[in-house]
Amino acid sequence: MFKRMKKAALPAGVLLASIGVLVLINATKPQPDVAATPPRPLSVYTALAQAGASQLRVETHGEVRATVSSDIVAQVAGRVVAVSPEFIEGGKFAPGEALLTIDDTDYRAAVNEAEARLAAAKVDLEQALADADVARKQLAGTKNPSPLALKKPQVARAQAAVEAAEANLSLANTNLSRTRISMPYEGRVAATSVDLGQFVSPGRVVGSAFATDSVEIRLPITDRQLGALGVPIGYTAGPDAGLPVDLGAEVAGAYRRWRGVIKRIDATIDPATRVVYATATVDDPYAKGAAEGNMPLAVGLFVDAAIGGRTVSNAIQIPNEALRAGNRVFVLTGEGQLAIRDVELIYQNSSQAILASGISAGEQVIVSAIRNPIPGMRLEAIGSPSTAAGGNEPFAAD
Repeated sequence: MFKRMKKAALPAGVLLASIGVLVLINATKPQPDVAATPPRPLSVYTALAQAGASQLRVETHGEVRATVSSDIVAQVAGRVVAVSPEFIEGGKFAPGEALLTIDDTDYRAAVNEAEARLAAAKVDLEQALADADVARKQLAGTKNPSPLALKKPQVARAQAAVEAAEANLSLANTNLSRTRISMPYEGRVAATSVDLGQFVSPGRVVGSAFATDSVEIRLPITDRQLGALGVPIGYTAGPDAGLPVDLGAEVAGAYRRWRGVIKRIDATIDPATRVVYATATVDDPYAKGAAEGNMPLAVGLFVDAAIGGRTVSNAIQIPNEALRAGNRVFVLTGEGQLAIRDVELIYQNSSQAILASGISAGEQVIVSAIRNPIPGMRLEAIGSPSTAAGGNEPFAAD
């Protein structure tokens, strides 16, 4: 019995001794040095908040349209016997320049006939005056002679006949002049619908044209943008006044710019869109008002518009990218940490935000995107802080 117990205890003792040795080795082995490495700062782009007076800038879009656009209409009948080389789409014409000429043979004959009738009427008037003079002398001693005896009705009828003949001659000359179809302004031909040899009748539309002395752009303005402009609904500018507007569009592979003026704002609000429309005017868009490279502000072009509004003093300007949802701004503090500020927004467009309070001038606002922002997290600016976009800069495309 004792031998059996001795044999069983021997393996158990060996096992216990092995465990004890392992525990001793683990307890006495050297421990590695644990270095406390702080998390690496997140790199962000920043811009400096600026303080000062800032002109609010309203950004919108609109289509260029002609200030004066009209149909070219024939006023007399006849066959077209001459067509101006400029009577084509895009053709340029001066006031009174003949675009089409209608055969005037019948109208010249009408003028000659009217002149002959006028001459005959004048002769009849002279005869009536002479008869009246004779009758007045013959009846000099007669008491209360009648007007008929004095030939007064005959003279009046002869004078009326002369006036009618003069009116008929004037109409004949007018119809003759209408054989030369022209427009009363300088402009461009938009479309044509007749050609040489065709017969036209009075009232026939032979084409369309528009004036080039100025163009207009209808610009939709929201209620918030109207407040930024600082003018009321129904605003009308004086002769040499108005709100400046910068216009831009991509034309012929380059971004072109034009300058205009807001002359008026509609007196009603569009019930479908709930916006009010402002009308910008650009003078001489095909010559002096053209963009660089003599690029005109063509009718039908869709343009971006930036309107100079009211000026806000003592405002803070930051890039638009620095304004977060809920009117919050991320600020990089002097200790290299993230601070989240609630700000009071005055106005915002595509390039800048104007603030009334919440941050101070000179602070670094963060324009980079930050995932899961936590106040106090470590940050570092990449390079030198950039300058926030100023409110007085000229219009620039985004």
